[in-house]
Amino acid sequence: MNFYENKQEKTLMFDRRLVQYFDWGLLGIVLLLGCIGILIVYSAVGSTNYSTTVHLKQSLWFLLGLGVMVFCFLFNYKLLFRMAPFIYVIGVFLLVCVMFVGKDAGGSSRWLNIGPVAIQPSELMKLAIIIMLARYYSQRINDKGLTLQELFIPMILVGIPFALVVEQPDLGTAMLIMLISASMTIFVRIERKSFIALMIMGIGVMYSGWFFLKDYQKKRIFTFLNPDSDPLGSGYHITQSKIAIGSGMLSGKGFFKGTQNYLSFLPEHHTDFIFSVLAEELGFNGAIILLFIFLLLIIWGLDIAYRCREPFGMILCVGIISMISWQVFVNMGMVMGLMPVVGVPLPFISYGGSSMITTMICIGLLLNVSMRRFMFE
Repeated sequence: MNFYENKQEKTLMFDRRLVQYFDWGLLGIVLLLGCIGILIVYSAVGSTNYSTTVHLKQSLWFLLGLGVMVFCFLFNYKLLFRMAPFIYVIGVFLLVCVMFVGKDAGGSSRWLNIGPVAIQPSELMKLAIIIMLARYYSQRINDKGLTLQELFIPMILVGIPFALVVEQPDLGTAMLIMLISASMTIFVRIERKSFIALMIMGIGVMYSGWFFLKDYQKKRIFTFLNPDSDPLGSGYHITQSKIAIGSGMLSGKGFFKGTQNYLSFLPEHHTDFIFSVLAEELGFNGAIILLFIFLLLIIWGLDIAYRCREPFGMILCVGIISMISWQVFVNMGMVMGLMPVVGVPLPFISYGGSSMITTMICIGLLLNVSMRRFMFE
């Protein structure tokens, strides 16, 4: 009987084994990261007039995210296999809506106003691509690897939202979409000849893509290569970020005592550069502890993927963990001057509703797969 077409399975039926196999360890890691995020956001905006609202909003987003997380592990994740095309189409539709009725902020149009709430569809699109690719690859995974012909449809599926996100423009999220997709594709294996051909195509796309970048995006790349070329202009943000991280030294200046933050030298201190605030106030020790917690989360998620003996769930988990991993890597690399400044939030830590909800949906799906591993043991 086809695993995905079993009409007799009652996916919402309660099974006591779901409680027995509930992943309390993963939940504990998420609660710890969420609490750290709220505290650091509170400290990051402590010197501003709206400090009493931003950390409360972050708390509300986290609580809402917990509710969404619970919903996401109550149903059987196999339903996503059937719903993947619908989820993908809705995600693309929202991106198209951004082009026409999107909210402009900071020189880009990335948000949609839905009543009193502004959502960022590109954040949700990352999850939609993960689900869609997991569906496609789970039907075609084999020992020899995928051919270039089999990869044509995934390239189209990824290329459409990538182009729409670049148009906003949001180079950071567009880059994440490519990195997540590449990670999932490499995981399911690619035929050697096809891999070489893709590498050549990728180099060509990167070279030609330079001519389509906007002036400020090119300037960010030049600043990344030589931040001292314009320390009071395009290199100001990254220079101040590195000063904040370095001034924290081993044990940090103390909670609420980060001078770079309180004197407003740090840009976007409660969103993109939140890690700089943490490193200045808690020092190297605090930064290493946060890195260890993220590493623990990544290893935990990969273990869930390994224990899942069903292709769709396994690839879904790999996609989710690759999304979290790349966001951590890009954000921390960005604020330390190891990568260009592209505006990628740090999961659970940076302030932002869309990012928090998307991440919590992902955690709910990881719990979903982990809870149902007994079905395949």
